[in-house]
Amino acid sequence: MEPNQSVGDAPAEANTDFDSAPAAAPPSATDRYWLHLLLFVLTVASTVYVGASWWANRLLHYEAHDQTISLFFLTLNQAWLVDGLRYAIPLVGFLTVHEFGHYFAARYHGVRTSLPYYIPFPFNGIGNFGAVISIRQRIPSTRSLFDIGVAGPLAGFVVALGALIYGFATLPPPEYLLDLPGHEALKAHIRQYGTFPDTHPASSDGMPVLVVGFTPLYWALSQFFVNVPPMYEMYHYPVLFAGWLGLFFTALNLLPVGQLDGGHVLYALLGDKWHRRFAQAFVFVLLFSGGIGFMEGVQQSLRDVSPWLGRSSWILLAAIYYGYLYKIFGGTDRRTWAGLAGLLGAVAVAMTLGATGLGWTGWLVWSLLIIFLVRVKHPPVLRPQNLTPGRRVLGYTAIAIFILCFSLQPLGTL
Repeated sequence: MEPNQSVGDAPAEANTDFDSAPAAAPPSATDRYWLHLLLFVLTVASTVYVGASWWANRLLHYEAHDQTISLFFLTLNQAWLVDGLRYAIPLVGFLTVHEFGHYFAARYHGVRTSLPYYIPFPFNGIGNFGAVISIRQRIPSTRSLFDIGVAGPLAGFVVALGALIYGFATLPPPEYLLDLPGHEALKAHIRQYGTFPDTHPASSDGMPVLVVGFTPLYWALSQFFVNVPPMYEMYHYPVLFAGWLGLFFTALNLLPVGQLDGGHVLYALLGDKWHRRFAQAFVFVLLFSGGIGFMEGVQQSLRDVSPWLGRSSWILLAAIYYGYLYKIFGGTDRRTWAGLAGLLGAVAVAMTLGATGLGWTGWLVWSLLIIFLVRVKHPPVLRPQNLTPGRRVLGYTAIAIFILCFSLQPLGTL
């Protein structure tokens, strides 16, 4: 990787140019420990705030006599703080272990790198935008590239899996949700039957309800536990939701494209030719899913304004697809036109068949980042090497983890 290259968790790892000439890190490129510590503290605080806003009787519903705790110049409700920490500790712990997996692998290979830079953000419903490290020199060989790329996802996955299992094992009964403000139809069903309803009851306020997607691993684990909440209520369970987010971020980093962790693994395992084929095919899958989600959302909104505008959404989708394919194939040629026709035709067939469970508009955004920032193609390494048998086992393990953690429709609304 070139100097100051970032490697990190979701949203995604930035692009690296391996074709540029090697450049040594400047002597002044040292860690500013105070900055890393400050960003870490702010990320913990931001994530605690978001977690406590989701749970713990929703801040406005605390009893006046609840215990408080003094923290520096703040006086906080103790229950509010505890529930915020129940979400923040596993999530920030996952980010930390993931990044230090990269960090220690880089140090093992003598590659200069920074400590993690955490990215606090209290306004996105999660509490942060992940973390990144900065690689301060080019990664010299296939084996070092593989080790640095695979170490983060494997290490972070262990934390996410542990949080998920702990969350399942400590689930309260459905009556736990009776303390929520609102949700009257849901609470009425729980009071009457003591179970969650099979489908989400109609919302009394008409507000959209967040639904997170099943992944193969989440579904398999959920079969061994009782009181598992439906996916439209899972975000009210702090440890469980943090574990699910850990799986989601692991899958994002292991997307088998370009210079994401999964791209590094696939390139090291299979070489340039097969990496390029698999990466392009997978981007087409993301574009297909994103197109279905786009048409489901945008077409209906435009149709409410005018039937003609509803039909014009296909033109807009075709323009988006063309821009992406032009960048992937380096211009307009038969592959661009064939890809455009194939994607539009596949989306049209899926819409006709009512395959709504395959679409998520967010993949169009991720495809934008991948195609224009991360890149689909992986640049060559300085010193190609064959992987050792042990590394190949780890590589295929990482691919299996990706499959277990990936959801084609990770987020949605009811």
